Amino acid sequence: MSLTSDPKISHKPVLEFKSGSFTVPSLHLVGNDLDAIKIELEIKIKQAPDFFSQSAIIIDLQTLTEKNITLNANDLIVLVRTLNFQPIGLRGGTTAQNEQARLLNLAVLTTPHQGNATKTEPSKLASPPTPDEPDLETSKIISSQVRSGQRIYSKTDLIILSSVSPGAEIISEGNIHIYGSLKGRALAGVLGDKESRIFCLNLEAELISIAGIYQVSENLDAASHKKPIQIFLNNEKLIIQDF
Repeated sequence: MSLTSDPKISHKPVLEFKSGSFTVPSLHLVGNDLDAIKIELEIKIKQAPDFFSQSAIIIDLQTLTEKNITLNANDLIVLVRTLNFQPIGLRGGTTAQNEQARLLNLAVLTTPHQGNATKTEPSKLASPPTPDEPDLETSKIISSQVRSGQRIYSKTDLIILSSVSPGAEIISEGNIHIYGSLKGRALAGVLGDKESRIFCLNLEAELISIAGIYQVSENLDAASHKKPIQIFLNNEKLIIQDF
């Protein structure tokens, strides 16, 4: 008589599912002109080429859906992939757009108003802003060390209460404050805000950038190395100043 071993008993688990939180930029569409979309994306890429290259994004079509503006999701997805973005999901699309996304191996994500079976009166649509909307967030605070390989993105000011390790990347649409050593890459004002600044207590960066204007470690002034500094733009030039 042969015995068949139970795989649940004889094998140790080789995987597990865990919940986690990752910040992924979303591309909100307010118009359906693909040529205009391409031009604006190319401008954004030039402002922060290191960030946008191979960047994961979510495509948000909610505004177009609410305004009954048509758009071929297939053409849009092909366009953003051509520009070296990596779309991972589509949100707020119509049934047809969602199906196009699935055929191109994108996840279909729900919005706060989707999945509601009860028709809402127009007067009730002005609901309080959801946590996804940036106007609720005055700054993003990271209390732990940003380790090698991590990438953190903030729509507002980004505050790091520890250090940024080599190989880590922190990106903000506003200012960046680092209350420790900056040994990785820091990109402030990535959407073109030239008034943004970077502050850190110990500069050992691999790369610093404001509004797409950057310097790498080899070009940083040795006099500023391992010192508290602030970085800002003046006449399209990066200024690194002790403070």
